[in-house]
Amino acid sequence: MRTHLALTCALALTGACSGALDDAPAGPSGTSRTPPGPGATSTVASVSGARRLSQAELDRTLFDLLGDDTRPARRLLAEDEYAPYDNDYTLQRASRALIESLEALAEDVGTRAVANPAVMARIVPCTPASDGDEACFRAFVASFVGQALRRPPSDDDVDRYLPLLAFATEDNPYVDNDFSTAVDLVIRAVIQDPEFLYRIEVGERTDDAGVFTLGDHEIATRMAYLLWGTTPDATLLADAAAGRLRTGEGRRAIAERMMEDERAREQVRRFHAMWLGYRSIPHSAERVAQFDRETSALIDRVVFDEARAYTDLFASDETFVDAALATHYGLPAPSDPAGAWVRYPEGSGRAGILAHGSVLAAFSKFTDTSPTQRGIFVRTRLMCDAVAPPPPTVDVDQPPGGDGGDALCKSERYAAHSDMSSSCGACHAQFDPIGFGLERFDISGRVREHDEGRPECAIDGVGELPGVGAFSGPAELGAMLIAEGEIDDCVVRQVWEFAVGRDAMTSERAAIDATVARFRENGRSMRGLLIDLVASERFALRAEE
Repeated sequence: MRTHLALTCALALTGACSGALDDAPAGPSGTSRTPPGPGATSTVASVSGARRLSQAELDRTLFDLLGDDTRPARRLLAEDEYAPYDNDYTLQRASRALIESLEALAEDVGTRAVANPAVMARIVPCTPASDGDEACFRAFVASFVGQALRRPPSDDDVDRYLPLLAFATEDNPYVDNDFSTAVDLVIRAVIQDPEFLYRIEVGERTDDAGVFTLGDHEIATRMAYLLWGTTPDATLLADAAAGRLRTGEGRRAIAERMMEDERAREQVRRFHAMWLGYRSIPHSAERVAQFDRETSALIDRVVFDEARAYTDLFASDETFVDAALATHYGLPAPSDPAGAWVRYPEGSGRAGILAHGSVLAAFSKFTDTSPTQRGIFVRTRLMCDAVAPPPPTVDVDQPPGGDGGDALCKSERYAAHSDMSSSCGACHAQFDPIGFGLERFDISGRVREHDEGRPECAIDGVGELPGVGAFSGPAELGAMLIAEGEIDDCVVRQVWEFAVGRDAMTSERAAIDATVARFRENGRSMRGLLIDLVASERFALRAEE
């Protein structure tokens, strides 16, 4: 009976949301996806489709609702597609595999929730007088459904779940049932409800054709998932109920408060891990943890603790290391072996986040650095250029140089890429030279003088940003990108696309340019950028697809 109920709830998923997703503009996956064209979209509002919670968002939401810290979505659901973010709704598709996995997740979460007295005390706002206590059950449903669906529940919402109370008292010798049985079923059903799994925005029609003003709780949901990566808390829901999110200044004041929450730091760190590609890197857990502390400390310092200009993320002459990581990099020992800020030595070639082992490990290939992949990283992630995929006849899993390539130094093998007489030359000439400017730093951030295991193959470490000039090392590359304005333009676009959950549209170009201008006027504050987005008129509107 329980399985039948859960499956029925899950099957509603495709009927409620798959049509909206099928209509969403999408391109082929990869770095060359074409942004949707302008069509008839509004210049004052952004198109927004039904957005399914990502694995990370679902796990954080279940933690905030039920205290579940087992990361069930990561354990039981297929991994999201990163392009580079995990919340691109144009890539999301409903499928039977998803439905069946969600049913398993709901059963797993519900079973553990009702078996934990602390969780039951947290989510059931009353003590049931009996297993069939309808008044207490109704109070639980109203409370839990309201939190889970991120809006005040209607009487119909509550009434829909009341029949589940019958399972608490059914005469079944094969089932050990009580009040918690009905609570379990409600949790399972809500987790599989399309309105829980998807951020479905409706709003009210405005005088502008195809433009809708979002409701108070829809705005609260947008704010929570952008700034925290999780569901609105009780305070934010109260703000919505009181109408405090309807104006830009009201949203600004509340966003300022939200940015003081630890969840905001976690969300900003996570954005950078996806944007700069180091969310998953090929190192030991211990080394990854050291890199994570280093990179998180710099992000926190620039964005939160000292509110520095965002360009300092790429220009900082200090890094946070413990004794082991300092030894690994060959840096001076920190004042505290557990971790402290250390200044980079003069002439080290290091500066900012591009010198971190986390970022330098992110775009490797064939167990070594790849000038091509590092060049593509700079082009796509830091300059926001589109890079076309290689022709289908090219074997991208074949190391440069082909047969006999191992006898050559890396610079000689990769020279074949940039030979303008070859079919690959025009493209590779745009990014291979960039990668060679970082070649003196291996995939764990250590300085080296020659190719791995090849002392006869000296590395000069000189590269070129095509059309700009030559550089050597992360410090000079970062300075060059800052001077050219690439960091300003690209980080705003990246944050924008993360916020709207898809590639930017042509019709949004003017709004993005205006946001870049405000970013510069406000001292290049990442915190200010996020708050400005929330406070903007556009944030409270949606354009019809």
